[in-house]
Amino acid sequence: MERPDFFELKNGERAKLPFTDKEYHDRLLKLRTTMSDNKMDMVILTSMHNIAYYTGFIYCSFGRPYGCVITQKKLVTISANIDASQPWRRSHCDNVIYTDWKKDNFLKAIVSIIGRNDPPKKIGIENDHVTIDIKEKLNAIFSDAIFKNIANHLMKLRMIKSHEEIEIIRNGARIADLGAEEIVKNIRPGQTEIEIAIAGRDRMEREIAKTYPEAEYMDTWVWFQSGINTDGAHNPKTNRALKIGDILSLNTFPMISGYYTALERTLFVEDIDDESLRAWEANVKVHKKGLELIKPGVKCSEICEVLNDLFAELGYLQYRTFGYGHSFGMLSHFYGRESGLELREDIDTVLEKNMVISMEPMIMIPEGKPGAGGYREHDILVIKENSAENISKFPFGPKKNIIKN
Repeated sequence: MERPDFFELKNGERAKLPFTDKEYHDRLLKLRTTMSDNKMDMVILTSMHNIAYYTGFIYCSFGRPYGCVITQKKLVTISANIDASQPWRRSHCDNVIYTDWKKDNFLKAIVSIIGRNDPPKKIGIENDHVTIDIKEKLNAIFSDAIFKNIANHLMKLRMIKSHEEIEIIRNGARIADLGAEEIVKNIRPGQTEIEIAIAGRDRMEREIAKTYPEAEYMDTWVWFQSGINTDGAHNPKTNRALKIGDILSLNTFPMISGYYTALERTLFVEDIDDESLRAWEANVKVHKKGLELIKPGVKCSEICEVLNDLFAELGYLQYRTFGYGHSFGMLSHFYGRESGLELREDIDTVLEKNMVISMEPMIMIPEGKPGAGGYREHDILVIKENSAENISKFPFGPKKNIIKN
């Protein structure tokens, strides 16, 4: 029996996607305009975030390549046979499935989409994501073509959010708050990080399913850290039991159809010492100032300069561990970082309407020093015409978050 290198399969009915057809059409139109402006005949996407952004399909690679071929007339995803027809059902475009029987069937599938009669002269690829192996093989197949990095163009297009995107992000922020509420209910001496995190995650996933009953559910999680485990913002949860006086870091991360939101809060278990309170209040003061500074027309680097000066005045600049905030959007910033929109000293991007950005100052005081631990607050803001709207509602600071259950 001869088995195919690639094939098409339309199994079942199309699923309802998170956005309207018009939304996907508008995104594709902007990309094709960028292609025309840069004289690109074809774009080959390989990243999870850009494929999801333009097609609706979120892949899970398990070590296999995935792709999306875009020309002025075609939009086709390329997926592994292990996924069967799910990539077709969960996208608004055609899909080609490649098989594992032979090496490089993924590349053969790409060629099948565009044909061999009119090879592309200029191809856009994502230099920040495409593997060296795939790039070398594409060079061999399209030996007469020029390859151009399109990653920055795509990132800039994603940085400005549509009304439909903002609605999902707004719901995500609401659900992150609900996860935080559930976590706080479960905080008490003797309870473990893992059990508290499970409670918050389950609350969020149930609310996502209630709000979006036709979605796919994946990758919603909680990082909940205590004691020394708070030193890193992305430290995994452990089985450590809470003690009175512990510093805690609450981190809720719901994902809705590929769109991440986040909430971070510093808390303490029942009691707090004077040096910890001083450090916490300093970080809260910087957080409040940062929230005031975020508005249209302001440079990211200018916000950093003001907040650095404030941290220095308070005596904590040397403990700062991260930028002051970043963009939120499709798989951002866990898989699809929009690094052109981050509150860092080296980013001069000017904030504008329909950008979505966090304010999240954080300091880490090493073990053995007074006030040791990691202090973080994190809110998400939507940039509007003349102001910014904070869509994170869970309270922050010592008055609310010394927890006595």
